[in-house]
Amino acid sequence: MGYSHNMSLVCAILIAYLHFFYAQNAPQDYVNTHNQARKEVGVGPVKWDAKLAKFAENYANQRKTNCALHNSPHSSKYGENLATGSGEFTGMDAVKLWISKKGNYDYKSNSCIQNRSCGSYIQVVWRKSTLIGCARVKCNTNGWFVICSYDPPGNIEGEKPY
Repeated sequence: MGYSHNMSLVCAILIAYLHFFYAQNAPQDYVNTHNQARKEVGVGPVKWDAKLAKFAENYANQRKTNCALHNSPHSSKYGENLATGSGEFTGMDAVKLWISKKGNYDYKSNSCIQNRSCGSYIQVVWRKSTLIGCARVKCNTNGWFVICSYDPPGNIEGEKPY
């Protein structure tokens, strides 16, 4: 009886650990967080795309050595957002970081305010981007690298995101 109780406890701990590890990094977590921001500005939802996710994963694996925030060679074919973080920096942390740039965007002038960064927010809510694929990898520097790829790409000069 003691053995089965201990095994049940070990299984429960393992399940909790896997849930914590995978939570906030699952495809639906990326989609839901994007779609909440998009809904706030009246933009339709994005959907997860396995091809984009594979592209993002391949590129993220190339960034493992140093976690450098360099755009992928195909950043013109797909839109993309990049982020790095330490600790248990999750995919949702990255998306929330991009969304936090909303206050730096002035819709009327369709530009970032006071030389601040807002392009990552614009890509999240870009109305024509309907597919996303994201990846998160642990870097050799002990940080995390997160990328989301978007199709079609956003941030088109002269166009408003919504």
